[in-house]
Amino acid sequence: METEVQQRQHELATLIQRFTPAQGPFQTAIAPLSLIRFDEPTPMARGVHKPALCIIAQGRKEVTLAGESFVYDALNFLVVSVTLPITGRVTEACPDKPYLCLRLDLDPAEITRMITDAGPVGLPARPASRGMYVDRIDASLLDTVLRLTRLLDTPRDIAMLAPLALREIYYRLLRSPQGQQLIEIAMADSQSHRITRAVEWLNCNFDQPLRIEDLARVANLSVSALHHRFKAVTAMSPLQYQKQLRLQEAQRLMMSEGLEVAAAGYRVGYESPSQFSREYRRLFGAPPLKDLARLKNIA
Repeated sequence: METEVQQRQHELATLIQRFTPAQGPFQTAIAPLSLIRFDEPTPMARGVHKPALCIIAQGRKEVTLAGESFVYDALNFLVVSVTLPITGRVTEACPDKPYLCLRLDLDPAEITRMITDAGPVGLPARPASRGMYVDRIDASLLDTVLRLTRLLDTPRDIAMLAPLALREIYYRLLRSPQGQQLIEIAMADSQSHRITRAVEWLNCNFDQPLRIEDLARVANLSVSALHHRFKAVTAMSPLQYQKQLRLQEAQRLMMSEGLEVAAAGYRVGYESPSQFSREYRRLFGAPPLKDLARLKNIA
C-alpha cells in the first residue's frame, strides 16, 4: 500500500511531466515556480544557484559545492539559502522514467515577514552554517507544494490562491528540522545575514578588484570574522567565490554572446589574458577554446 508521501509524489510527477513537453527547465504562470525535466542523466554543469527550494518527484541529482556533495531525490529536498556557485548533474533518469523536479525561488524578504508575523522564533543562535542543505521531505510540505502546482490547471485561481500556498511553504520550511538555517539568513543581525550581504555585494561587483577590508565593511564584520564565517556559509573564501563568479560569467559570455577569450576575460575583471586562461583551466579542466569546443559538442 502506498504511503501518503508516495501518493503525492506520483501526482506531482504526473503534473510536472504534463507541463514539461520537452527536456529542460520551464517557467510557469506562477512567477517563482519552475518545472524541470530530463530524459537521461546529464553531464556535470556549473552555474550560480539563487536561493531556492528544489523538490524532485522522480529521479536523482547530485550538486557539488566546493568539493562537497549533496545528493537528493524523491525522499529528500534541497534548499539553497544564499546565492552559490555550484556544479550539478542529474544522475538518475530515462525516457520511461524521466527526472522531474520542481524549483521554487525563495524570497528572503518574505521569509523575514513570515518570522515577524509568527513572533519570536525562540531558537538558540548558532554559528553560521552552509548556505545549502538537504532535508527529508514529509507529507505536509509535499501536500502544500502539490496544491501550488495544481493551480497551473486553473490559471484564474493563481492570483488569489498561489500567495497563500507560497506562504504555507515558507512556514513549513521554517518549521522543518533545518529551518533555523533560513531563519539565520533572514534575521537582520545574525552572522548568516551579514554574510548574505557580502555575497550579494560580490554578485553585483565581481568584475571589480576585491579589497577584503571593503567587503568586511559591507558585512559589518572584522576581516578575520568575515573570512571564517564566509567560508562556513559558502565553503570557500571570498576570493575563491569571486573567481568562480568571474569564470562562470566568462564562459557564458563566450558561449552565449560569442565573445573572444581575451574580451571575455577583460569583461569579467581580468587584466591579464594569461592569468584568465590559467584560472579558467584550473576551474573547468581545459583552456577556454578547448572547453568551448566541448560545450558546443554537448549542445
